[in-house]
Amino acid sequence: MSIRHGLLALLERGPRYGSQLRTEFESRTGSTWPLNVGQVYTTLSRLERDGMVTQDGEDDAGHALYSITDDGRTELRSWFGTPVDRSHPPRDELAIKLAMAVGAPGVDIRAVIQSQRSHTLKAMQDYTRLKAQALADVPSDRDEVAWLLVVEQLIFQAEAEARWLDHCESRLVRLAEAAATEPAARPATPAVRRTTRAGGTRR
Repeated sequence: MSIRHGLLALLERGPRYGSQLRTEFESRTGSTWPLNVGQVYTTLSRLERDGMVTQDGEDDAGHALYSITDDGRTELRSWFGTPVDRSHPPRDELAIKLAMAVGAPGVDIRAVIQSQRSHTLKAMQDYTRLKAQALADVPSDRDEVAWLLVVEQLIFQAEAEARWLDHCESRLVRLAEAAATEPAARPATPAVRRTTRAGGTRR
């Protein structure tokens, strides 16, 4: 997730101070990816160093305000216009866990799958409930619409994960059935060492 570009997008709406940016970011994403103020100010410092934001005085309460620069707008337009790179996917803990569980001694991988499936379906139900609540209120501003898009993405992601877990379990069942129907390998026959007596015959 790009905190850097998220803050630039918020600053394009006008000058903001750090905690205000944090509040608006979490409002827009429904606190799905919570930020702390330290992250916000660290990111603002880097953006200022790179010439993408500049300090723009203070508000009435003495908060330092930040504004986006022309370079920041160019960067933001580039971000919006560039597809998210999927050629180097981030590490997925669940995929790593199942990969390591295959053949691990003492691990019931089907139990691991069933436990994760229960958790994933529960999360999907929770997200669906949040979506229903959002639609019942009829989204009326950009923050509410943005949150609806985020929660729908979470629902689709959970649905995909549940289908993948079903696939993993089916594959394990097929592999187990195939292993059970393979003919048992014949035990190797020890080589019989024959000796030949001098001038005699083999026995």
